[in-house]
Amino acid sequence: MDAQSYLPVQPGVGMEENFLSLDDILLSHERLPIRTECVFPRLGFLEKSSDSQDIPEGTKMELPLWLSKGLYERKRRVLSVELPKVYREGWRTVFNADPNVVDLHKMGPYYYGLGSQMLHFDSPENPEIGQTLLQTFIGRFRRTMDSSQNAYNEDTSALVERLDCLEKTLFKSGQSGLNGFQSWEKGQASQLTASSLVLNYRKRKMTDVQP
Repeated sequence: MDAQSYLPVQPGVGMEENFLSLDDILLSHERLPIRTECVFPRLGFLEKSSDSQDIPEGTKMELPLWLSKGLYERKRRVLSVELPKVYREGWRTVFNADPNVVDLHKMGPYYYGLGSQMLHFDSPENPEIGQTLLQTFIGRFRRTMDSSQNAYNEDTSALVERLDCLEKTLFKSGQSGLNGFQSWEKGQASQLTASSLVLNYRKRKMTDVQP
């Protein structure tokens, strides 16, 4: 029996979410700046700066991502969501110039995840946001993986403290692969095992062929 009490669940990809993932649960509580487009009756207690029983139309406040997505409707305007500053044009210019100079952990730490979720909300800037997310990931990927492969048995805290949550996962995967290879090369590993991705693929194939 596996002694590990919790098996990590990977977060969703892109605009999808996996609510069995702790990372996605934490991401869903990221707060977004919103503006109410109608009166919210008997919800004045949510706005601490007001003594009113209701939240009036035009109120600017912050709501968690999960609630903003739940209230947002394209046809019936209940609220409008403003872009967090890190996804606005000024910061997009910085990312497009050199994404490696930015401390993504300080900006997020769910830069890619939250940026992908922002595409749920109608905005004329969505194509630019999506392109910046992609180019930022591509621009930082090689440096992240190179760092993970050149830090064998070293303190990596300084290397990962500037990384986004997704990048930290990639960094750990790279280090795990490097450590496994080093152990095998030194004869310290009893056998090479298939990766979890391969095993899960085999399980799905077996399920597909079963009557």
